[in-house]
Amino acid sequence: MSLRYHSICLIGLLFLFSCVSKPNGEILKNSDSVKIYPDYTEVTIPANIAPLNFLVEEEGDAYYLNISGEKAGRLAVSSRDGQFRLSEKKWKKLLGENLGAKISYLISIEKDDKWIQYPVFTNTVSAEKVDPFLYYRLLYPGYESWTELSIVQRSLESFKEKAVIQNNVVGQNCVNCHAFNNQNADDFMFHMRGNLGGTYFVEDGELKKVNMKTKEMQNGAVYPRWHPSGKYVAFSSNKVVQQFHSMENKKIEVSDLNSSLVMYDVDKNEIMQVPVDPKKQFMDTYPEWSTDGHFLYFCRAAQIAENYDYRDIKYDLYRVAFDPELRKFSEPELVFDAAAIGKSVSFPRIAPAGNVLIFTLHDYGNFSIWHKEADLYSIDLGNLQVKKCGNNSDFTESYHSWSSNSKWLVFSSKRGDGLTARPYISFIDENGVASKPFVLPQEDPGFYRDFVKTFNIPEFAKTDVDLTPGEIREAAGKEALQAQWANN
Repeated sequence: MSLRYHSICLIGLLFLFSCVSKPNGEILKNSDSVKIYPDYTEVTIPANIAPLNFLVEEEGDAYYLNISGEKAGRLAVSSRDGQFRLSEKKWKKLLGENLGAKISYLISIEKDDKWIQYPVFTNTVSAEKVDPFLYYRLLYPGYESWTELSIVQRSLESFKEKAVIQNNVVGQNCVNCHAFNNQNADDFMFHMRGNLGGTYFVEDGELKKVNMKTKEMQNGAVYPRWHPSGKYVAFSSNKVVQQFHSMENKKIEVSDLNSSLVMYDVDKNEIMQVPVDPKKQFMDTYPEWSTDGHFLYFCRAAQIAENYDYRDIKYDLYRVAFDPELRKFSEPELVFDAAAIGKSVSFPRIAPAGNVLIFTLHDYGNFSIWHKEADLYSIDLGNLQVKKCGNNSDFTESYHSWSSNSKWLVFSSKRGDGLTARPYISFIDENGVASKPFVLPQEDPGFYRDFVKTFNIPEFAKTDVDLTPGEIREAAGKEALQAQWANN
């Protein structure tokens, strides 16, 4: 291909971009709100978030965007097709100049040689930064295939993304249940099922593979939650069944046949029963530690009989006091009686500040990602008052987690199409009130329309997990360290 051809192409491209003009002459006003995708209108955003790239869903021949700061700064962009991909450098500067203030978006569209200006919408720029990394599990939404499953790290300050763990580097074994202690990658773990199965801990920068299941346990250990000291990890030990349905609005239900709580002592390599159900009357699952480490919260339902209807399974929220020095638990106490209102609780998550717990509330069961009616609720841990969060939709909200400063909540929501879960972020104010959520920004504004995988278990993190495929394969190939059962 000749140099002359390249020069002609370059001149053509420059001419094309130069044809995108900005509003001039008479400008018509449209009183209707402009339609953009994703919806980033009237949201509160952290000052260190990546650019909120979007596309305008209005027909036009040319588009012009002017973003102006309430305190200072301006960012102007032209577009031929209505897609706006903002300069990361200029966006970062604009947000930095408007901490605690608003930035205003003014969009104008050219149609038939006339410019039409739409009403302004705004974002509030919070001075409260979000943790720089987000981790999530990517998979197909209906469990159609396990051949492409990964735990992914995404920078929230840019569009950089990398796979931390991919199941194709470990013989297609299923990787799941990743967890951090205090959003810190020094205490990172994940679980792997299959012939290379085990629970993998990052320890002094290296992977340690542990077999958590002992002969005393009926089932394996899942749903890990770190004790804030880093000394312990609470798990649920579950026997799970999946039910597949032909109904259009109910494809899958996941239920426990039995479950109990166990705790792993990291230093001693010991696992023990959490003795809250000596008579085996209940199914206990989804543990969550208080921020001071003196309470373990969990979800509890009555043990099902042989012939049961999964729609009758209702989980309540409980907690039990814990002495970290003696590894002793007290008697459990009821925190929220969901069954009394015909509902069920799952995924209790406590803010690092220790004042608020958010859980998912739905009609029955404990696997809320398959429940369209699942919504987020908060409970004030001072007075145990429960209220519905303001960031819900008509579709599933679940898999929520907190930022380290307790100011941001990320959760998986199916509000886009009812099938695929996307990560949404909400600001949480000093009164525990959630703002309108915004979807994780992508470099391609139309990304979520084409991407068919679902985002599960989004977790904020302060630091980078730096594992190479070779390190993972090496750890997976080793014999697992066998955890020992402790009777106390």
